[in-house]
Amino acid sequence: MEIKKYAVAALLTMTCTAFGAYIHSRYVAATQTTVAPVAQTTEPTRAMNTSFFTSAAPTDFTDAAEMTINGVVHVKIMQENKQNDMYGGGDIFDFFFGPQYRRGQRQEPVVGSGSGVIVSADGYIVTNNHVVEGADKIEVVLNDKRSFEATLIGTDPTTDIAVIKIEATDLHPLSFGNSDNLKVGEWVLAVGNPFNLTSTVTAGIVSAKGRHVGINTSNMAIESFIQTDAAVNPGNSGGALVNTRGQVIGINTAIYSQTGSFTGYSFAVPSNIVSKVADDLKTYGEVQRALLGVQIQDVNTEIQKRLNLSTPDGVLVAGVSDGGAALEAGIKTDDVIVSIDGEKVHSSPDLQSKIAQHRPGDAVKISAIRDGKTKDFVVTLRNIRGTTGVIKSGDNQLLGAKLEKLSDTEAEKMGLRYGLKVSKLEKGKLKDAGVKEGFIIVKANRQPVTSVADFQQIVASTQDGLFLSGFYSDGRMRYYAIDLTE
Repeated sequence: MEIKKYAVAALLTMTCTAFGAYIHSRYVAATQTTVAPVAQTTEPTRAMNTSFFTSAAPTDFTDAAEMTINGVVHVKIMQENKQNDMYGGGDIFDFFFGPQYRRGQRQEPVVGSGSGVIVSADGYIVTNNHVVEGADKIEVVLNDKRSFEATLIGTDPTTDIAVIKIEATDLHPLSFGNSDNLKVGEWVLAVGNPFNLTSTVTAGIVSAKGRHVGINTSNMAIESFIQTDAAVNPGNSGGALVNTRGQVIGINTAIYSQTGSFTGYSFAVPSNIVSKVADDLKTYGEVQRALLGVQIQDVNTEIQKRLNLSTPDGVLVAGVSDGGAALEAGIKTDDVIVSIDGEKVHSSPDLQSKIAQHRPGDAVKISAIRDGKTKDFVVTLRNIRGTTGVIKSGDNQLLGAKLEKLSDTEAEKMGLRYGLKVSKLEKGKLKDAGVKEGFIIVKANRQPVTSVADFQQIVASTQDGLFLSGFYSDGRMRYYAIDLTE
């Protein structure tokens, strides 16, 4: 009997062990195989899963951070506070990026800060226009704590980019990468000085490209932002967005926030636009803006059906400007632009971004769908005057006037915050309208004029008449109506 008891017990033990081994191999081992190295699995589905887990390993950002941190500077600005409400309310960048300035009492300086990127060994630095706009003094502090006073070289409100310069040696300039090659999902770093915390690096991914968010209210504004989830806060503005190779692929410009602090999305101007704008400002003192001469809108399902398009992709030509580059090349209303120089165009910001990388006089190949067929056009882009020549800072041949930004002394004397002075008049439309030298233009077509670029953009976007309001030295307001159609 005892032998039978031991035999039964042994049989039960063997059975349980075998069943346990089956359960382990059927479920536990199968689960472990899913995360095993690719070389250790032969099942296609598990190989895909293994590949996923392998590629999700943490990315090392240390090399990119080390390569870029010395090329990003702290930009500090000081501005004499001539009026308590000079920057009070209504600034669109306050909504998206938080307040830029700390308001003081009357006659106390307004102090603000941001970031900048060294782009050449001889001291040229790229930053945002809204960081340095209206500054009486610009100070640049390097990562090694050296401090220099900077000179403003030029600004471009349409892209919110500015160039400043310092006289310094032993700098660490950064190089631009190709922002067109950037992929959604790619890792990026934001380098800057948020909340005056110098040399701060944050990481995220590219969450969208060609994003238009409507924060730039300048005439003919270009918005084709790189959207990321890298943490960006007030003070990061003008800093670098870099890829894992340490190349600058954007200039951090704004965040989407109703509180002024980071809540998930930040926006950067693509490097391909920045590099072109910076080169123009350094070379000419003015951005050489290329114009196609069309009014555009995105294709939607309604337009797709009306024009019998295969997909709701591309950009609809809603109108063609008289005497513009597109009209001369043969482009018509209701053409749908689908590519520029062989690169696909998906949206209006996409088209604007590609054109913005060119200068007047450049020839581009545009493919468009017309009546169900693709047609190719060679378009020679033009400037805001309708020519292919270079526009120099402060020069406005169309109206026969040389314009200068109002000096601080003149602005204080007149009680103005901004304006352009007509410093020289020649034969042209302003003189014909009765404008005299010394006239200070405050608004054009009811839009504030804070720079020559602002004025030129208003003129370029005007189809018929130009209405000017401003002052002479006697303080009395004057108005002039100018017919641009003649």
